[in-house]
Amino acid sequence: MSGDDRQNEEDRQKELAREHKERQAQRAAAQTAKARRNTFIGAGVAVVVVAGGVFAATTLVNRDTPSEVAAKSSASPSASTSAFPSETPSAKTGPVTCTYKRDNSVPNKFVGLPGKKPDMKLKKMTMVTNRGTVVVDLMTDAAPCSINSLRYLAKKKFYTNMKCHRLVTPDVAAGAHMLQCGDPLAKADGKNPTDGQGTAGYVYADENADIPISKGVVFMTQPSEAAGQNNSQFAISLSDYNAQIGAGYNVIGMVSEGMDMLLGLATSGKDLIVNQADIMGDGGTTVPKKPVIIKSITFK
Repeated sequence: MSGDDRQNEEDRQKELAREHKERQAQRAAAQTAKARRNTFIGAGVAVVVVAGGVFAATTLVNRDTPSEVAAKSSASPSASTSAFPSETPSAKTGPVTCTYKRDNSVPNKFVGLPGKKPDMKLKKMTMVTNRGTVVVDLMTDAAPCSINSLRYLAKKKFYTNMKCHRLVTPDVAAGAHMLQCGDPLAKADGKNPTDGQGTAGYVYADENADIPISKGVVFMTQPSEAAGQNNSQFAISLSDYNAQIGAGYNVIGMVSEGMDMLLGLATSGKDLIVNQADIMGDGGTTVPKKPVIIKSITFK
């Protein structure tokens, strides 16, 4: 092999090594982003056989340590909030038509499909629970179909006497601090392996999904890495720990009353029951020792 050939071969090997290193870096970045998004849960992520039945596996947790999460979050939460996030999108213009698609892929309680024409004048949602009342200032112009779905289900008493199936504090699931509700089949006893899987039996498209999940944000949950799979489940962000995950979930509004009550539901993992039987087997599903039960949800 001539000197020129040897030099060309060395240059080629260096180029291959550089490309390999770049691919490794890209894969690492993608895995980190996916891990952060997987902090939240929805319905229908993967199919798992449990106790002879097929259910959707949804409980996914961030693998960052609590100290790493604390370093990423610099905001100090206040007692309550009524201001919308700074990234509020423009209101939808013209007539709005909503489309809801029947979905039997996960356990559900079907009470019909919402109407196609949302009420664009709705301003507030009030959720009365056994622990206190939460008032949400709605972003109806930006999330009309999400709010239309919630209102329809509320009128059908879908949420009446429903137990919220998941409460997370940062010391339990690093990077997550939220209350999640909306599974009509949940027992919220820390024992039921399929808590968090139930829906209203239909799905609908994404909207208003460009807002980071900061403290006080109320949003619809759906499977990690999914799109257009919104259902009956929703969550309330209890601090800015969740903001690191970025956007990607339908935001319906901001808590304007009741944040102090929500923060008092659990101050740490000692106030929670860890569901050791959850279908992902990683202890990602936690519920408060004293259940949070929705008595009613109303809109005006």
